[in-house]
Amino acid sequence: MEILDYQQEIKELKKANRIIQKQLERSESDRIKLEDTNQKKESLLRKVIDELKKYQNNLEERSYELETMLLNLQIMQNKMSTLGSLVAEVAHEINNPVGFIAGNLAPAKEYIQNLLHLIDLYQQTYPKPSQEIQETIELIDLDYVREDLLKLISSMREGTDRISNISNSLRIFSRADTEQKVLFNLHEGINSTLLILKHRLKANKIRPAIELVQDYGEFPLVECFPGQLNQVFMNLLANAIDALEESNCGLSFNDIKVNPNKITIHTALTEDKNHVSIRIQDNGVGISADVQQKMFGHLFTTKPVGKGTGLGLSIAYQIIVQKHKGTLEVNSVLGKGSEFIITIPIY
Repeated sequence: MEILDYQQEIKELKKANRIIQKQLERSESDRIKLEDTNQKKESLLRKVIDELKKYQNNLEERSYELETMLLNLQIMQNKMSTLGSLVAEVAHEINNPVGFIAGNLAPAKEYIQNLLHLIDLYQQTYPKPSQEIQETIELIDLDYVREDLLKLISSMREGTDRISNISNSLRIFSRADTEQKVLFNLHEGINSTLLILKHRLKANKIRPAIELVQDYGEFPLVECFPGQLNQVFMNLLANAIDALEESNCGLSFNDIKVNPNKITIHTALTEDKNHVSIRIQDNGVGISADVQQKMFGHLFTTKPVGKGTGLGLSIAYQIIVQKHKGTLEVNSVLGKGSEFIITIPIY
């Protein structure tokens, strides 16, 4: 009986030993797998750490570049602010002598008319002038002087008016912004910008004049930062002219004349009556879908080196979206033209 018991116990012990052996084997296998997993994790962790260090270095370099750029932008902003104040002062100083000249043109014209009338009376009273007077009349060509003198006064009046308009446009465009928004006539800002860009709109040897369509709606003064909005108008209009000039490459004067360059500016009150929309459209080269996704990004530009900084549209976007809580969007078809749409709240 004891022998059977021992044999049974031995069997159980052998069975338990086999179970323990299998458990040990599984544990060893699990240990090996765990070590392999840990090695992979350590390798992956080292790789992540290396990538993070590299990314940190890139961030530090980028941060330094951005700090340098921010400093340069601040310097540029200070220079532009100083230049704007100087332009406004010069425009004001121009207005003084121009106003003096313009104020004297009216009485000068009246005096000239009186003198010509007096000459007429003399000719009626003394129809036969002396030989010396006849020679002097022929020498100075009195009939031509009589006809041209008033034209000359009118031309001077037109010149002083143009100088005055340019001066006022410079003053409006270079208007310094305060810390608080002020009420501003957007159409004055657009018109002042167009007058400054007028030399680029005129005809030249390469192309006819760029057609300008101004379709202005009616809306109240807008609470804004005028100087900054004028800068946006300048950037968008200058870009539109650049796009038109690019579209003219390879075309003759007559080719362009058949399909003339055109810029359309449309302003209107939005349906909610709380916002104003400004649309600036050209029929230039257009913008690809890929570029449209990047064009408001910092430093992005499609212009050749030295021709663009990549700041124009980025700054315009910041001014409209961040400073004025509005929107700046673009609709464009490659080869057909582009339209930039500004929407800003009235108050």
